[in-house]
Amino acid sequence: MDPALGDAAPFAGDSGAGRLVGTTSDDVERAAEAALRPKRLEEFVGQPVVREQLSLMLRAAVARGSAPDHVLLSGPPGLGKTTLAMIIAAEIGSNLRITSGPAIQHAGDLAAVLSSLEEGEVLFIDEIHRLARPAEELLYSAMEDFRVDIIVGKGPGASAIPLALPPFTVVGATTRSGLLPAPLRDRFGFTGHMDFYSAEELEQVILRSSSLLGTGIGPDAAAEIAGRSRGTPRVANRLLRRVRDWAQVRGDGTLDLHAAQSALRVYEVDAIGLDRLDRSVLTALCRRFGGGPVGLTTLAATVGEESDTVETVAEPYLVREGLIARTPRGRVATLAAWEHLGIAPPQASGVAARQGGETVSTRATTDTLFDA
Repeated sequence: MDPALGDAAPFAGDSGAGRLVGTTSDDVERAAEAALRPKRLEEFVGQPVVREQLSLMLRAAVARGSAPDHVLLSGPPGLGKTTLAMIIAAEIGSNLRITSGPAIQHAGDLAAVLSSLEEGEVLFIDEIHRLARPAEELLYSAMEDFRVDIIVGKGPGASAIPLALPPFTVVGATTRSGLLPAPLRDRFGFTGHMDFYSAEELEQVILRSSSLLGTGIGPDAAAEIAGRSRGTPRVANRLLRRVRDWAQVRGDGTLDLHAAQSALRVYEVDAIGLDRLDRSVLTALCRRFGGGPVGLTTLAATVGEESDTVETVAEPYLVREGLIARTPRGRVATLAAWEHLGIAPPQASGVAARQGGETVSTRATTDTLFDA
């Protein structure tokens, strides 16, 4: 059994031979991630500004003996928003209730959750921007006045019964803060934005996680994994577990640079963290469409994925790394994309060039677009 997972480990060994009845691969991943989560604020790596601000707020609330202000955490997936919510509850010595925006589709669903809260508890709402409108409006009065109005009856005979709530703290997490309505956003006393991690910070995450997993790792291997982790601790921990698997099955159990490079080659993660989908998008854009511009729908159909998958999974990192550019006329490959794929860009093509730090398309406006 993995020493880091303890009694929560769903199966013994990596072969799956000892898998317990009723567990799935998702259960295994969640158990592994939960074992690697820091439990206190001082254990949390990265996000120094958010950590310092949260520390001040939480220490002051504990000293006053009151519930902390409501907290909104925004940023891309995998940066530690859920972990910080758990840490907030631990720091104030309270229980944590977890739900999500998509799970609350009616005001009654939220009212049931709120009415069951005890004094000082922390309610974590993941993807809070996806709350249904009726539930969102109910949350306004709950956050501000600690009360909800329960509607009894229908039509002209309906009446509202006010229900007082004990003081509690809402921690909301969102990957798209721009979709939050202003009245809801303004009710949070603290807003923290999570940034992508540097390679050095990810190395610290990997070294800490490898220690918890009971597998030592060399500094070269940690740096190799960190450089391919897309600035995201969740990705770093996942790749670390895959390197551990390779070292156990095909190596001598040592997590060195050779093991890291060999494992990541097997799992198709290249030197800058691009996976199969990322490279498929880049290859289609460069080889099939001459660098673009090409519309999202056509690009997604070419790689055999849904448009939403390409737009939300592959595109953000490709844009952040300067490999593709979004233009009003479609997606365009940059010179860096051609260089990364080892393909010579065609002459007088629509390859995006960097000029003065900005990305612009050099394709003539008379060129035919592949779709709107």
